[in-house]
Amino acid sequence: MKLSDLTEVPASALRSAGQFAAGLTTPVVRLGVTGLSRAGKTVFITALVRNLVAGGRLPFFGAQAEGRIIRAYLEPQPDDAVPRFAYEEHLAALAAVPPRWPDSTRQVSQLRVTIEYEPSSRMRRIIGSTLGAALGPDGAVHRLHVDIVDYPGEWLVDLAMLDQTYAEWSEQAISAARTPHRSEAARGFLALQAGGVADGANAEQAALTGAAVFTAYLASARKLEPSLSTLTPGRFLMPGDLAGSPLLTFFPLDAETAQQQPKLATLLSRRFESYKAKVIKPFFHDHFARLDRQIVLMDALSAINTGPAGINDLAQAMTAVLAAFKPGTNTWLSSIFRRRIDRIMFAATKADHLPQTSHDRLEALLRSLSEQAMQRAMFAGAEVKVLALSALRATRDADVKSGNTTLACIAGTPLAGEQLGTKLFDGRTETVLFPGDLPADPAAYFRQPTSFDNGDDVAMRALRFAPPRIVLANADGTAPPMPHIRLDRAIEFLIGDKLS
Repeated sequence: MKLSDLTEVPASALRSAGQFAAGLTTPVVRLGVTGLSRAGKTVFITALVRNLVAGGRLPFFGAQAEGRIIRAYLEPQPDDAVPRFAYEEHLAALAAVPPRWPDSTRQVSQLRVTIEYEPSSRMRRIIGSTLGAALGPDGAVHRLHVDIVDYPGEWLVDLAMLDQTYAEWSEQAISAARTPHRSEAARGFLALQAGGVADGANAEQAALTGAAVFTAYLASARKLEPSLSTLTPGRFLMPGDLAGSPLLTFFPLDAETAQQQPKLATLLSRRFESYKAKVIKPFFHDHFARLDRQIVLMDALSAINTGPAGINDLAQAMTAVLAAFKPGTNTWLSSIFRRRIDRIMFAATKADHLPQTSHDRLEALLRSLSEQAMQRAMFAGAEVKVLALSALRATRDADVKSGNTTLACIAGTPLAGEQLGTKLFDGRTETVLFPGDLPADPAAYFRQPTSFDNGDDVAMRALRFAPPRIVLANADGTAPPMPHIRLDRAIEFLIGDKLS
């Protein structure tokens, strides 16, 4: 079954019709938030909610800057079958002494934020006041429900499997394993392919053994190169309650081996199709197909540090992401029968790991990759934007004199155990770091070496920094906002038009 076929399911149409009817009184925008490879998804959602609820410094969020936001607050989780995003727990981690980064989530979760606001349009204000007189004392208040849907990026990339046969997926997976930047991690898996696997009565045991070796390869590749984003199936790395299930006991076979061992190939093909039917399709119907807006967080800095292999992998991930979406503009009819994601943002996180002067170059890389991805995915219809951001800023810019040159540096406290050269950090001492200058030309990232255009071709000086400690409440009871870089621009793109 093709991915496009899934958009016509009657149950989804009826559910969308119900959501549309409810939205006539209080509109709902479902915002999907996913992250590819340690991109800071949990921190992004926590910071987004905190700054909305606390009335943070958001100068480029139009409704807030214009003073039209009356208040924003959390409401009960609207979907009883979906876990609630643990916002309070994550906030408490950032407020601890010492503060710590929140644990990442490994399943779908959701949170509802309701925004009360004054429309920018005079006509809408008049209509709202007229309706308010009929509806009661609170009727004139304009509200928007923002349902934030948090899900692992690996599940998003899995959607591409819906359009593949087992043979096609196997060919792609084995080809990826043989690429130079994955061959070391894939040594055991490739040896299994070369040596052959048992067939006949031992097909079940062969499937278990092969799946274990394949999963070990995926985990090793992710550990060695965190920027890798196109490792499928995603549930092999994040099994959750499927651990030990036959749904996760298949692996790719090359065409020759599949011909020689038909019983094993048939078993693996059946489990591949079961994975699509029982894991990927329910995620599509229950969560993904209901989204209106989407932000995809990407650790582009890790990809840059990996070199051309990491950049190419990031480009492939963006292509897979765009191919998964149903692009287009929402109309009242599509809201009932076929919802469309009409805005997608690709965000390069950890912008605070670079000085301000390099942010435009980071965005230029992501913009170049997104344009390539749109062409490869034959993507059209939705508005796509790229942005370099930091949802919670952990560093500050610092200029350092070096002879007659002023270097744009960053200052922050590296996490305990981080190392730079021979220096080992204790988690308490602030350091000033010159990370280098990113290339002005995005094409430079595809050449060896790629990391920097500063004349000495050094690798990226990447450290993990401790988070700033968040104060939950001031003495007067107000909630101080969280420091960020361009979070307000992301909010404006994702929901700003809904508050006009």
